[in-house]
Amino acid sequence: MISYQTATPGAPLVEVVGDTPVPGGTEVLLKTIACGVCHSDIHLHDGVFELGGGKQLEVGRQGLVLGHEIFAEVVAFGPDAEGVEIGQRRVIYPWIGCGECASCKRGDEHLCTPGRALGIVVNGGFADHVLVPHSRYLFDKGDVSDSLAATYACSGLTAYSALKKVGALHAGDELVIVGAGGVGMMAIQVARAQGLDPIVVDISPDKLAAARELGVTRTFDSSDPGSAKEIRKSTGGAYAVIDFVGAEASVNYGLACLRKGGMLVIVGLYGGSLNIPLPFLPMNARVIQGSYVGTLEDMGELMELVRAGKISPIDIVEHPLSEASDALADLKAGKVRGRQVLVTGG
Repeated sequence: MISYQTATPGAPLVEVVGDTPVPGGTEVLLKTIACGVCHSDIHLHDGVFELGGGKQLEVGRQGLVLGHEIFAEVVAFGPDAEGVEIGQRRVIYPWIGCGECASCKRGDEHLCTPGRALGIVVNGGFADHVLVPHSRYLFDKGDVSDSLAATYACSGLTAYSALKKVGALHAGDELVIVGAGGVGMMAIQVARAQGLDPIVVDISPDKLAAARELGVTRTFDSSDPGSAKEIRKSTGGAYAVIDFVGAEASVNYGLACLRKGGMLVIVGLYGGSLNIPLPFLPMNARVIQGSYVGTLEDMGELMELVRAGKISPIDIVEHPLSEASDALADLKAGKVRGRQVLVTGG
């Protein structure tokens, strides 16, 4: 088995040749076909999340196989595995919990701490094989491409779950999407599949142009300090803002777009801190909520939409698995439009 593992923080990944896992019990062994490259991989590769005020959360460790957006083929399974066959090609739900804690029993495996998330806690898809504890984490992709299918495990799921938290919109309720990168573009697709016409905000003219190509009718350049005021004036204030950047500037921009009683859902992990006078929260009756990937149930609902052909594809840039370090560098440098996916040729 070949895997690409973390070394010292920020250093190129190390190619490691080791034994291929042997599944036992309910475990399923899959051969990786495609694995997306996510901004979370950058943080884990660099070893830190920026918390603002000069503070950092250290998350790096050597020997981790990154990669949680995985599409793969079943090649073996344990004697207790059910509902799985050799040769099946499946999207893997990676946000796997312990199965025993209160969060897991409530259906929130993705919130289990520390859990068993692939590519986060245990080895993930920057390898030619991946071991999954149970077949319930495997989903049929339908007719979409292999590389696109991989992105639904995080990019698609994260977008779907964040939109679900907004709830039903009524006449006059406007939705603003901040950030038209890989996850933001997926959110645009999911929103449009649900009949919504979101306002899209970004600092990149190219990304805003890409959003308009998807059918978005209203885009704003967030580097223009007056654009948030323009959104608030034209809409009476947005009901909901979903921030797929998660930086101090983007969060404050999103708050500036909201009306009283509005909701800000923070998804991105860029970093920083939020300083807000506490009386403003009850006075404006606003909700500030975090959204972290999604539940296994959310994944099932999303994949139903995918198989039904209701979500249009996003741009995919493919790289060989051996170029994992280069893909991380390109993403960190902001050179990527859409989503990068590592492929094995399987």
